[in-house]
Amino acid sequence: MIVDDHEMVRAGLVAILGDLNEFDLIGEASSGAEAIDLCAKLRPDVILMDVLMPRMNGIDATGEIHQRFPDIKVIMLTGSDDASLVVDALKMGTTGFLSKTTSVKELAAAIHSAYAGKPALSPQALHALIHASQGSSTPTYSLSNRERDVLKLMAKGLNNAEIAKQLVISHSTVKFHVSSILSKLGVRTRTEAATLALQQHLF
Repeated sequence: MIVDDHEMVRAGLVAILGDLNEFDLIGEASSGAEAIDLCAKLRPDVILMDVLMPRMNGIDATGEIHQRFPDIKVIMLTGSDDASLVVDALKMGTTGFLSKTTSVKELAAAIHSAYAGKPALSPQALHALIHASQGSSTPTYSLSNRERDVLKLMAKGLNNAEIAKQLVISHSTVKFHVSSILSKLGVRTRTEAATLALQQHLF
């Protein structure tokens, strides 16, 4: 079954699958809610589900389908490069996650994999998963509120004297905070500290 709010996208997928002569298309839906209703009637083996749709997006629809019809496999299709979508989709029970730019050969292989209960992830999705898993194991940095203030100004490129003036504290106090920040973050330079802070959303 194909689920996408854009008729042209659905038509394109129908044509592609028809040319392959490997699959039986049993239904189309233009929204997440419609997909859930059709699942109850048609019980497809595999769904190609668009991620971003109005009213009920594909991720929420997948969660509902996975809960009500656990045997149905869902492959998410997206044109977005937002890594968080991959993690959210997998949490909702999707079997596959592919870019809309994937090749016909890769799409066919993904459908076969999903039908067999095997994950089907694009290289971008795998990268997002790896990044998410690394981020989940990152230690919580115990920075004080003042240290976060200093770090934020460091990230803006201010030197110790400018930070001292901005926060109305002494130069030696700033120097102490900077040393403590570098130690807690496990980095050696101010640039590394600023980069890590931006990556981990520390302020």
